[in-house]
Amino acid sequence: MAMLSVKPGQRFTLPNWHANSHLISADAERQRSASHQVRQEARALYNETNNQTKWDERDNHTRLAERISSVNRWKETLDKCLADIDAEIDALAKVKEAAERALQAKNLPLDVSIECLTLRESRRAIDVVRDPVEEELHKEVKVIDKAKRELQQRVDEAFEQLCLLQDARQQLSCDHRRKMEALEIDRMCLSLNVNSPNISFKVNPTRVPDGSTALDEWEQNSQRNKEHAEAEMKASTELREATVLAIAQTNNELEAQRVATEFSLRKRIRDLERAYDELKWQEQNTLEEIAEMEEDIRRLEEGLRRKTKDLKVVHTRLETRTYRPNMELCRDQVQYGLTDEAHQLEGTIRALRQKLAESQDALDALYRQLHRIRTDAGYKANSLVLDNKCMDSRRKLVVPAEKFVPEVDTFNRTANRALSLLKNGQLELA
Repeated sequence: MAMLSVKPGQRFTLPNWHANSHLISADAERQRSASHQVRQEARALYNETNNQTKWDERDNHTRLAERISSVNRWKETLDKCLADIDAEIDALAKVKEAAERALQAKNLPLDVSIECLTLRESRRAIDVVRDPVEEELHKEVKVIDKAKRELQQRVDEAFEQLCLLQDARQQLSCDHRRKMEALEIDRMCLSLNVNSPNISFKVNPTRVPDGSTALDEWEQNSQRNKEHAEAEMKASTELREATVLAIAQTNNELEAQRVATEFSLRKRIRDLERAYDELKWQEQNTLEEIAEMEEDIRRLEEGLRRKTKDLKVVHTRLETRTYRPNMELCRDQVQYGLTDEAHQLEGTIRALRQKLAESQDALDALYRQLHRIRTDAGYKANSLVLDNKCMDSRRKLVVPAEKFVPEVDTFNRTANRALSLLKNGQLELA
């Protein structure tokens, strides 16, 4: 007969079995209740955090957009400021170049004035006079030197102001470049979402970066750069206006001085021409007087020769009559008449000789005066040549260099008059 195997172990009673079933059911109920509570809390938390995240993301999206707008406004302000400062730099550079050209243009008037002074140093004797022309030329040199100093100062100031403008522009450019970079970064941040690539966790992203500034400091920095650039542009504008005014003023002063100098020079040339013509007239009259004096001297010499011969005749007659014999040697009327004639002729000869000496002295004085007239005329002619050269040289101040042609006719006319006078003087004196 088969035997049932009995499994060894503890045996529970029926109540234990029912109690265990109730316990399991109670635990299941409790776990389901706890699970339901957790599920409800989880759903509430999910909804709440989801809404909070969406609102935070929207708020920060709005903040990024507003920040981009604010930075963009400053970028546009800096764009306009950069354009303005570039225009001002260009305008100041042009004014500086104009001042440099004006400064360079003063070299020609200065050279001409010095050339005129140098030419007039070749005047001779009495014509070396400190006349109004020389005073005006010296004044012109001083006016040109003053104008050059003032223009050089304006050029130096413009150069310094250009450096300051460039420095201000560099600051604006750096600020503008940084804002462009910030705009690019913020726009990239604005475009990020949960589906964007390359998003990841970062190490300590909430740290405060070194060198970060407060919002008001950022605003003040841009405002300070803008105000600094505007101040430099204002100073540049004032300098430009002052430089343009200085160029016009120096040109007007130099032009007025040039007119005054040339007026004095023309007046001096007219005075020299009148003096030259007066000397020519005096020379002509003196030559005529010399001719008449020489003719009178020849007549006096001829009269003296005749009177000498007449005296010889009288002396011969008187001497011959001393050989009359004895009583014939009497003092008759002939003797008295011959004696009176001899005395008269001797007095006449003395008077003629004295007058001849006086005439010869007068002739010598006339020749000396003629030499003096011709010498002085030579000085005047030389001065005329020099002053006409000065006038010809000064034409370069009003005629463009490429169109400048010396006035040959005026120069040759004066030169020929002078050479003719000097040549005549040398021939006469020889």
